Amino acid sequence: MKYVDEFRTRELATTLARAIAREADTGRQYNLMEFCGGHTHAIFRYGVQDLMPENLKFVHGPGCPVCVLPIGRIDNAIQLAEARRVILCTYGDMLRVPASGRKSLLKAKASGADVRMVYSTRDALKIARDNPDREVVFFAIGFETTTPPTAVAIKQARAEGLKNFSVFCNHVLTPAAIQNILESPEVRDIGTVSIDGFLGPSHVSSIIGSQPYEFFAEEFQKPVVIAGFEPLDVMQSALMLIRQINEGRHEVENEYTRVVTREGNRKAQALVAEVLELRRAFEWRGLGLVPYSALQIKSAFADYDAERRFDLPAIQASDVKGCECPSILRGVKKPTDCKLFGTVCTPENPMGSCMVSSEGACAAYWSYGRMRAPDRVAVKVESVA
Repeated sequence: MKYVDEFRTRELATTLARAIAREADTGRQYNLMEFCGGHTHAIFRYGVQDLMPENLKFVHGPGCPVCVLPIGRIDNAIQLAEARRVILCTYGDMLRVPASGRKSLLKAKASGADVRMVYSTRDALKIARDNPDREVVFFAIGFETTTPPTAVAIKQARAEGLKNFSVFCNHVLTPAAIQNILESPEVRDIGTVSIDGFLGPSHVSSIIGSQPYEFFAEEFQKPVVIAGFEPLDVMQSALMLIRQINEGRHEVENEYTRVVTREGNRKAQALVAEVLELRRAFEWRGLGLVPYSALQIKSAFADYDAERRFDLPAIQASDVKGCECPSILRGVKKPTDCKLFGTVCTPENPMGSCMVSSEGACAAYWSYGRMRAPDRVAVKVESVA
């Protein structure tokens, strides 16, 4: 495959849709959780759900790093920018996420705080070099995909002797979140969320490989298929999951072989292990306190740890009343189940992180016309139609 259009062709989509309809057992329901927010957007952008049989549903998971960050950590970042007067560098998605009192980093910036959007850790390092008399903090977020660049930035800062640069580390780990979901009462005891299989994340798996998911597949007897982001990737992965479910198998399969290997990127893994280590626990929005689910900066690099440098307190904060973002992240509810969705909560006036992030489920529903309509509606399918 050389061109992206090959993963969006109408003919192949039609063939896959027929194969899925043929192999899906009409006597049962298939609930497939796509962990990654990129998959959620692909499903709605290209109308993949509308090509599925009635008894196959996609369940949206917590695979949006902006969405799962708890409000207290955003409060910490605002505190750094306002009270400590640092130059706070962050990715664009974080600017508009509501914190306590509906404040955000963007509102803090409007009030005079020095908050700057960056596209990479290199931008943050340059700002530190250009402002030697100011403290510069990089607000690091993301799953395993964005963790190596943070480790590189910390090593580079030490190599250059940048004394005014530090990192507020909020990197979280995918496998721990999947285990938390599978062990939750909503899945195991109450049964309000039925999950028959997982579409494994794409870019995350390019770093950690497919091997870490083998434990979950065996322990919880749930099949996992690592899926690419294109519509045909998602459809092919759904077909692979259906076949595993029908045959009673629970294995890890890799549809995204053009990028993902079983071992992953060993060089990136070694780099991260050199600079970062596991936290004992970390709070996720929607999941609560999850053991060994995030990373912190090792003591050997403590000089570049903003939490240590500024002695940041742990802040407990709640979501806006009525916002269903936590339930949406657990797969318990859909955006259209939220009373705020599409009324007081819009991209211009977000009440929760799921409407802000480019990978959020609410943003996907809004962007691709789902609004309050039923799941299966006629939508404009771009290249697949």
